[in-house]
Amino acid sequence: MDYRGVRRVLFSYVLIHGDIYLRCSPKKWEVVQRTLNGSQFYSYSVCNVGEREQDNWLRTTFIQRRLSASRVLVELQFVVRDCNSFGGASLTCKETFNLYSSEADADVGTTFRKGQFKKVATIAPDEITRKNQLQINTETRVVDGLSRKGFYLAFQDIGACVAILSLRVYYKTCPATVKSLAVFPETVAGGENQALRKVDGVCMENAVSEEVPRIYCTVDGEWAVLVGQCQCKEGYEEKDAVCQECQLGFFKASASSEMCEPCPANTQGLSSGDPVCPCMPGFYRAPDDPPTGPCSGLPSAPLDLLATTTQLSAGRLLLSWSPPDDTGGRDDLTYSVDCRRCEVTVCQPCGEKVRYEPASTGLTDTRVSVSQLDAHLNYTFTVNTHNGVSQTASKVSTGALVPRATASLTTTLRYTDPPTVTSMRLDERRPTSLSLSWVVSPRHRAPPRTFRYELTYRKKDDNLNMTTYTVLILDRTSVLVSDLAPSTTYMFRVQPITEGGTGGSIMEDEFETLPDAQAPSNTTVIFGAAVGGAAMLFIVAVVLFVRKRQQRILNIKRIYPLFSRRNSHSRQGPEDAYFSSSEQLKPLKTYVDPHTYEDPNTAVLKFASEIHPNHISKQKVIGAGE
Repeated sequence: MDYRGVRRVLFSYVLIHGDIYLRCSPKKWEVVQRTLNGSQFYSYSVCNVGEREQDNWLRTTFIQRRLSASRVLVELQFVVRDCNSFGGASLTCKETFNLYSSEADADVGTTFRKGQFKKVATIAPDEITRKNQLQINTETRVVDGLSRKGFYLAFQDIGACVAILSLRVYYKTCPATVKSLAVFPETVAGGENQALRKVDGVCMENAVSEEVPRIYCTVDGEWAVLVGQCQCKEGYEEKDAVCQECQLGFFKASASSEMCEPCPANTQGLSSGDPVCPCMPGFYRAPDDPPTGPCSGLPSAPLDLLATTTQLSAGRLLLSWSPPDDTGGRDDLTYSVDCRRCEVTVCQPCGEKVRYEPASTGLTDTRVSVSQLDAHLNYTFTVNTHNGVSQTASKVSTGALVPRATASLTTTLRYTDPPTVTSMRLDERRPTSLSLSWVVSPRHRAPPRTFRYELTYRKKDDNLNMTTYTVLILDRTSVLVSDLAPSTTYMFRVQPITEGGTGGSIMEDEFETLPDAQAPSNTTVIFGAAVGGAAMLFIVAVVLFVRKRQQRILNIKRIYPLFSRRNSHSRQGPEDAYFSSSEQLKPLKTYVDPHTYEDPNTAVLKFASEIHPNHISKQKVIGAGE
C-alpha cells in the first residue's frame, strides 16, 4: 500500500493567458513566447535592470481554499538572468524576487492593495542563465496558517530579469488506506500548529478490535504511528486484506491474526466458518479442556486384577491390577474400588468398617491395601477406571447407557487369627468389684479354636509415668475383677491372643465402682433399713421391760429385807437364782402349773414370790384330784 502524500491542486498554469494574471504596472510584466528544445511555451517576464527603484507586482486570481487545508504549497518554475550579462548598464540589477500572499473571503476582482499582502519568501535561483544557456529553476514554498475561504498570491520584482514559466498551488493529503484490516479515510495533512493529525479508523466487515484503531497523518501527507489493529473474528481468517470464512473442516476459536486450523482429533466440522469443532459421537471434552483441543474417549477396563493376602496381618489383602489397553487418549487416569460382602445369598456394601490405604477413590497407582475384613465371607471387589471425561460422559449421556470400565473378582479370607472385640459392657458393679463381659466378631465363622484374652486394667487418674497395670489372661469373654477401690474409675483394655501369642484388635473402655456406703440396689437398702429399725425398737423395749422389773424387785427387797434374806437361804432352785441376782436377764415366767407341785401352797409361793407369805390365804380349791 502506498502511504505517500497525495497532492490536491488548487491553482495551476503552464500556458499563460492574459486573463489569469493582473499586471499592476503596465508594460512591466509581459507575456513572452519562447522556444525551448523545439517547443514553444509562454511565460510572464520582466527585465527592467537599467532602471532604479523597481516595484513591479504580478497577482494571481482568487484561489479558493479547501476548508481543512490550512497549509498550501507553492511550486514555481522560473528563469533568472545573470546580472553580469548586462555589463555596466546593470548597476541596479537584482537576481531575486519576492513571493506574497493575502487572504480573503471573496473575490475582490481587480482591486489591488499592497498593504493587504504579507511576504512569504524571497525567491532566489539555484542556477542563473548566462547568455544563451537557459537554466530553469524549480522552488517550492509553504504558505501556512490559512483560515479564510480563499487567498491571493503575488510576485514582486525589485529589479531582476525574471521569467515565470509555471505556477502550481496545492495541498497534501494522506491517502485513504486500509491497514491491519482497518479503513482510514483520506485526510488533509496538518499544518505547522498540528504536525500530526490523529485519524480514527473503522474495522472491515467481520473484523473486530478491542480499541478503536487510529493512525496519524504527517504534514508531508504520510501515515505514521498506527495504534491498535483489527483482527478477523472467530470463524474468519485474513486473506487478500479481507476476512473470509474458515473452510469446512477448519475452525478459529477467537478473534486473532491467526489463520484457521484443521479440526483436531475426534472432532468434526459442521459448516464453514466454525468457531469450534464439536466432538464426534462417543467422544467428549473435560470442563478444563480447551475448546481447540481434541476430544477424548472413555478408558477400557483394568487388566490382571489380583487379590493377595498377607500373613503379617489378619483381615487384610492387597488388590493390584494393570493399566487398561485403551486410555481414551488421555493421561489423567484414576481408579476407584467398590466392595460388597456376601453371606450365604445376601450381599451388601462393605460399609465404613473396611479400610482402604491410601484411599478407595482417586487412586493414581495400580494397587490398594484393604483391611478390617472378616474371615470366611465372600468379598467382591470392583475396580473402576476413570479419566478426565468420565464425569462429563455421565452428564451428557443422560438416559443413555454409558459403558463402565470395570474389572471384578470375588475372594474369601480363611485366616484363623484372633477375633475382633467389638464392644465391652458392665454386667454388675460393687464398691470393690466389677463384673465385665465383651462381644467378639466373628462368632461362628472361623473353625473351632481356643482363644485367650488379655485383660489389662489400671486406675484412670494414675500418673502415666508411674502407673501400675494389672494383667489377667482369661479363657472366656467375661470376668469378675475384685479388690478394687470404691468410687474409682478404672481403664480396661481387652485383646484377643492366640496360643502363639499373636494379638488381635484392642478394645478399651472405662468403668467406675460404687461408693463404699452404697448398697447394691435401692430395694435392698430400703429392706435392710426397715429390718434394722425394727430390731432396734425390739431391743429397746426388752431393755426397758427388764430394767422396770428389776427396779420393782429392788423396791420389794427394801421393804421386806428379812423375807428376802430368809428366802435366799431356804429356796435355792433355778428360779431363785434368777430372782436373787439383778444381773441375770432370763425370760420371765408368767405361768406356774400347780399339778407339778404336791402342795398347792408351794405352787402359790413359787408364782407370787414377791408377796410376803403372811399376806397370802387360800380361799377355795377348784378341781382338786381327777
